[in-house]
Amino acid sequence: MNYALELPKLALYIHYPWCVKKCPYCDFNSHQGNQQSGYIATLLKDLDEDLDYVQGRPIQSIFLGGGTPSLMSEQALFELFSGLKTRLKFADDIEITLETNPGTFEVEKFKAFKRIGINRLSIGVQSFDDKQLKSLGRIHDASEAIDACKQAKQAGFKRFNIDIMYGLVNQTLEGCLADVNQAMNLNPEHISFYQLTIEPNTYFAKFPPVLPKDDDIWQMGNEGVNLLEKNGYMRYEVSAFGRVPSKHNLNYWQFGDYMGIGAGAHGKITCLNEPYSFRTTKAHSPKDYLKDRQKQVKPIENLSFDFMLNALRLRHGFDLTLFALRTGQSIQTIKHQLNKAQALGLLELNDKRIQPSEKGFDFLNDLQAIFL
Repeated sequence: MNYALELPKLALYIHYPWCVKKCPYCDFNSHQGNQQSGYIATLLKDLDEDLDYVQGRPIQSIFLGGGTPSLMSEQALFELFSGLKTRLKFADDIEITLETNPGTFEVEKFKAFKRIGINRLSIGVQSFDDKQLKSLGRIHDASEAIDACKQAKQAGFKRFNIDIMYGLVNQTLEGCLADVNQAMNLNPEHISFYQLTIEPNTYFAKFPPVLPKDDDIWQMGNEGVNLLEKNGYMRYEVSAFGRVPSKHNLNYWQFGDYMGIGAGAHGKITCLNEPYSFRTTKAHSPKDYLKDRQKQVKPIENLSFDFMLNALRLRHGFDLTLFALRTGQSIQTIKHQLNKAQALGLLELNDKRIQPSEKGFDFLNDLQAIFL
């Protein structure tokens, strides 16, 4: 039995592909250098071509990622948001997040960003240890990271996230927990705590650093999570801990819709007038994007797997009704996989809710693979 799809909430992702320096672990679409002429105008043209995807919905959240979008000038951001507001309806309680590097923080500039409408920052600290920051190729030091977080408050940002990585080069458990404690001492609303992974086509993939043993990395992750939760940072997703969860993050993992504009940006859209939902991708290189956005649209062939791949990242899982609303399918279509996951102790389910067990959350890849 199939069910009617429901239009979920809609978000917007905007990609800014330039940064001061490419980090050796980074596999994002980021390029060392300065913003090229015409990028803001191209972003707005890109959005114009995607406006049919709005389908009457207000925008619930916006995330400006990169690269380092905080490198944008006040004038560039003003031009961008003026264009967004003439094309889109913003929800009254919209969350607008800007990614920033502590090495680019200027308090007066960020006060201007706040006036433009940005109400949340995501600060890419990664570590408060100078040796670790150097090994990660970051352009800031520990004192600049601490200062940036304090200046965020001075600039009027009550809401900000701190990114912290663990499993770093020759890192000890004590060093990891010191980073977590320092992040909490700065009293952010939200902390992202995640493991350094060596991704293909990065400098670290070509020249692998010496990382801690797997058992030591596991202990860092486990004790870091316990420390965060003990201090009131609720783990609502694999690597996301918040006194207040990020709306934008939740929208991804609850299989909501989002438009993606910018070089290499991805989007996911539910279409009620067609027999499928689909993903969009824009031209990857900034040069190609500025010349011709070359949008690709691909149907999501296995909606139930895509849904589970995302929703199982949520610590408390999801209501059964959400599966039907997002996929148009009965939960019975994956009953066999659910029973298998439950038998392996990876999943907890009842007649209202499905969520990963403690074991399932620790072995999330194994749990997700069952639904492929």
